[in-house]
Amino acid sequence: MTPPAHSATERRPSIATASTAHARTSATAKRIALLAVLALALALPSLVANASQLNYAILVLMIAQAGVAWNILGGYAGQVSLGHAAFYGIGAYTSTKLLLAFGLSPWLGMLAGGVAAVLFALAIGWPCFRLKGHYFAMATIAIAEILQIVVTNWDWLGGAVGLSLPLAETGWWGFVFNKSKVPYYYIILALLLLTLGASWLIERSFLGYYFRAIKDEPDAARSVGIDLKRYKLIAIAASSFLTALGGSFYAQKELFIDPGSTMATSLSIKIALVAILGGVGSLGGPVIGAVILTAIDEATRAIFGGTGRGTDLIIYGLLIIVVAVFYPSGVVGRWRDLEKRWVAPKRPAIDSETRL
Repeated sequence: MTPPAHSATERRPSIATASTAHARTSATAKRIALLAVLALALALPSLVANASQLNYAILVLMIAQAGVAWNILGGYAGQVSLGHAAFYGIGAYTSTKLLLAFGLSPWLGMLAGGVAAVLFALAIGWPCFRLKGHYFAMATIAIAEILQIVVTNWDWLGGAVGLSLPLAETGWWGFVFNKSKVPYYYIILALLLLTLGASWLIERSFLGYYFRAIKDEPDAARSVGIDLKRYKLIAIAASSFLTALGGSFYAQKELFIDPGSTMATSLSIKIALVAILGGVGSLGGPVIGAVILTAIDEATRAIFGGTGRGTDLIIYGLLIIVVAVFYPSGVVGRWRDLEKRWVAPKRPAIDSETRL
């Protein structure tokens, strides 16, 4: 006597249960990996062999922080800016000038630099957001270049010579550490975590949904009542504020700034490229891109000496071409595609049972 055949509807709960179990397992694995990475980051200063390796880690965190900040505007909202060095430079110059002219603590100067960057971003965003696509990107490049020229010819800001900060050890309140780079490491790590936290909150709030709607379907977003310009301005305000914080940190770490180091177009491209390489619109993509790109920078300097003799810029260009043609979703997107391929072969076996 043959056993009664089970209908497809009787089999579906088992399929849903298997899918839910896999999702829970994957989420747990990601949480464990995230905690492991965080623990490693916190313990890294005690694990590195010398100061140069610690400085390399600081450079990775610096560009990762700027990339995560850029991702709010360029990744979530889809407004590709190639002039973010302007916000970076505003943060650096504001905190530095307030310290030199008024003796204001760099921590307060950092916040002032963020506010100055937001005001500048809103001023340029109002007319520039009338532009779309590559026209907006070109406008951001032009504005950043104009700002760099203005600062280069402004003697009160040091002109082309730049500004030097006091070298005396002042500790945490003065934000100057000469004996060890460890404090700088933990400060930029905290700043990166703050930027990631802000991005995470935006991604999971109504702002994240609005930004993605503006990026993917602007006409549909407008039709349901979303004010495109308003939320683009919110995106550029958040992005510029966090980018300016990174610029202030750069000034305090290097104790010297000039237009070429804080407002160069190459810096804007690098900030955007770490997010594009890692995966735009993903939370951890810019961090992964920063690790890869900083490794390339250091390798070209080690091989060719100096600044790499322009080799790093050539590699940047090649990376943009490769990512645009073969991996438009970046490293994170490629990993997700591979993950789906590994999981997919298990599903037909479950589906075949429903047909029995």
